Amino acid sequence: MREFKITYFFDENHYIRRFIFTESPEEAEALVRSERDGWINFYDSRGIYHELHAGKVRVTQISEYFRKDKGKEK
Repeated sequence: MREFKITYFFDENHYIRRFIFTESPEEAEALVRSERDGWINFYDSRGIYHELHAGKVRVTQISEYFRKDKGKEK
């Protein structure tokens, strides 16, 4: 499984990020397309609950995410 970051932009200053695991970028894109005109709800990495209507988002961005092991950075 690969990790993807989905960023929902509402305007220049407001956005929410969501992380998902899928096999490919095409599957991540298919998920975003399937949610396009509906409500999405999820918890972020801090445990904060988000609920948004995908139809009200101005821009949606998908990118593969590579987590850094913070213990190995030294």
